[in-house]
Amino acid sequence: MRHPLRRATLAAAVASAMAFSAPQARAADLPVAVDQPYPGNLTLHVDLSDASRHLYHVRESIPVKAGHAILYYPKWIPGVHAPSGPLSNVAGFIVTGNGKRIPWRRDLKEMYAFHVDVPEGVDKLDLSFDYLAPATPDYIPLSFNEVAFYPAGHYTSRITIEPTLKLPTGWKFASALETASQSGDEVSFRPVSFENLVDSPVMTGKHFTRIDLAPGQSTQVHLNITGDTAAGVKATEEQIAKQRALVVQANKLFGAHHYDHYDFLLVTSDHTGHFGLEHHQSSDDRLFANFLTDPDANAAAGTLLPHEYIHSWNGKFRRPADLWTPSFAEPMQDDLLWVYEGMTDYWAGVLTARSGIWTTAQWRDSLAAIAADMSARTGREWRSLQDTADGIPLSSRGSTGWANLRRGADYYPEGQLLWLDVDTKIRDLSGGKHSLDEFARAFFGTDNGSYVPKTYTFDDVIATLNAVQPYDWATFLRTRLEYTGDTLPEHGIEGGGWKLVYDETPTPFAKTAEKIRKTVNFAYSLGIQVDDKGVVTDSQWEGIAAKAGLVPGVTIVAVNGKDYSAQVLKDAVTAAKSTTTPIEFLVKNIDDYQTMKVDYHGGLKYPHLVRGEGKDLIGAIAMPKK
Repeated sequence: MRHPLRRATLAAAVASAMAFSAPQARAADLPVAVDQPYPGNLTLHVDLSDASRHLYHVRESIPVKAGHAILYYPKWIPGVHAPSGPLSNVAGFIVTGNGKRIPWRRDLKEMYAFHVDVPEGVDKLDLSFDYLAPATPDYIPLSFNEVAFYPAGHYTSRITIEPTLKLPTGWKFASALETASQSGDEVSFRPVSFENLVDSPVMTGKHFTRIDLAPGQSTQVHLNITGDTAAGVKATEEQIAKQRALVVQANKLFGAHHYDHYDFLLVTSDHTGHFGLEHHQSSDDRLFANFLTDPDANAAAGTLLPHEYIHSWNGKFRRPADLWTPSFAEPMQDDLLWVYEGMTDYWAGVLTARSGIWTTAQWRDSLAAIAADMSARTGREWRSLQDTADGIPLSSRGSTGWANLRRGADYYPEGQLLWLDVDTKIRDLSGGKHSLDEFARAFFGTDNGSYVPKTYTFDDVIATLNAVQPYDWATFLRTRLEYTGDTLPEHGIEGGGWKLVYDETPTPFAKTAEKIRKTVNFAYSLGIQVDDKGVVTDSQWEGIAAKAGLVPGVTIVAVNGKDYSAQVLKDAVTAAKSTTTPIEFLVKNIDDYQTMKVDYHGGLKYPHLVRGEGKDLIGAIAMPKK
């Protein structure tokens, strides 16, 4: 953006320069982090009492010596897989020493670094700023990477910080951080490394439920729930029993755990994004307001808590070597996300079935939806599964248009199919004597109780697979990871004794997905997806509808002369089966109206799994461990 030239007198310019002499922005000064303790403890106080105005007030103190200092704001956030630290939400950033304001300047190349020249006699920098928070009136999920800076030059695991928190009046909270003391709404936590601070969010809210998921066990696991309403944070006894079974089945699968205690931090709300973010001893889980009150919504999102819980083993304890960094400034490399996320997603489906959160039939319905979606990925013709992992720091910031052609984070869903392929292959090669369960125990089940990260490489994965069942696993995996073409390279469903078919009846999962997403899925018939306002959200590249002009972003106004609705379009697709007349669409493209005809007569198509050849290995995989 070009700004108009502002005139200033020479005297005013000189006076301004003398009054505020900021340090130079010099990227060459950015030091390499060293594995040595940082001298002195940082302190942090976050005041959430003004969150109703969407503001967190922050004060932080950092011990320093006179001379040039560099402060970092966390940039590469573990689990996000991209340089996504929300620095743009920091405002009113003031640095003082001995009560006097000290100038700072942002680095011109590393925008998350701030240069400060510390005057003689100053041994501590005091920071104050506001975090512009998208808060809600009823709850706050606080991630400490949003509200803390750290000194450059040291591993964040060797920087100690003493955090304190002021809650909104009367609110309860939960965190993996250990509480040192609480007086009213003021909470002090025990000193912790800066690395673990960022890895330990706090959830606080007006409506709050805390449930023991490991009663009678020495290692505590709790489900903490806050949300929009008092009714929305209450779990049923059946739901609690299934979450308790998840804890049991996970520990039986891995044979060890890597936390002193674990806290699910669940928000049930329609006023937040819906996602999960893993942490070593907790997870930030955000789901629909009706997640606990609507059985269909509960089933649809059934794998989220298991997925984030499994990350305590895969992603936090065992971590790809290229994703481990000494601080939050170094870029993370995402090439093994098909293990980190893909295998986690596979075990999430398995443990959701083994714990009873899903029935085996529901897991099969989920696999059918994933297989159909991945089979219809036109973007596979140019982009491999491996590249969806490699390129996610850029893909995560891209447009959602033409998602089918672009390919996004396919290492999640196709990763499930990849590891099902591995699991069924092991079972087939060994005559049922071995399975991927043995890999899980050997790879993740070491060093019980430790949560010091232990890194792994591709070769480590191959070696452990070969220890379970000898085979050319490197070629097996690389062939699938690097494949480009028009077919799905994974065959675990067929290897598991099932096959993918389509008919006109949607599964309960498909119905619930349409309700939650407010989108109808014609991907396997017309080749489009359409939201409740008639906007085409995705289209199959070179598909019959796309060729006619039904592409992402256009709005369907009418179908065969009737105002658009999901049911009107479904009826038109069904009726076209018995005619040779094309389906006629009135479409709005910005301010241009056009009539388009799609000559499709194949009817509605929804994916299902039906029994194929061989043993039912999918059913065997879903059986709870004794």
